[in-house]
Amino acid sequence: MSHILIVNAIYYPEISKLLLDGAQQVLKASEATWESVSVPGVLEIPPTLSMALTGMQRCGTHYDGFITLGCVVRGETSHYDIVAFESARAIVHLTTSKCIALGNGIQTVENENQAFARASTKRKNKGGSAAHVVLDMIKLRDRFLVETS
Repeated sequence: MSHILIVNAIYYPEISKLLLDGAQQVLKASEATWESVSVPGVLEIPPTLSMALTGMQRCGTHYDGFITLGCVVRGETSHYDIVAFESARAIVHLTTSKCIALGNGIQTVENENQAFARASTKRKNKGGSAAHVVLDMIKLRDRFLVETS
């Protein structure tokens, strides 16, 4: 049975709740266990993953995989581009350098209507998709006999 850490950015609380609900439904159906932590925004996700990985080494806590959830909505400034690019860059760096299994459910959208459509468990269910991905990545990592901390 897999044990997953969900890191959920709550800047858009209603959207993050839908993403979390979708992820939890999939994990429950797969009989995985999970813990969830909330962070203020998407840029706080990579350092939280890094802290969790460091904590796993120091404290003996173990997560088989990670799910990142959040939303970045394009606004009137370039802040969207910075948040979307830098969070993705840092997450990819962590997943590749540490060989972690991760399902990325961070949505980058043009407006809140797109965000709700992607987050809704009755529509695109991107939180559920992220949960499916992490479970698949755990299997793939195990197939390649990659040891985790």
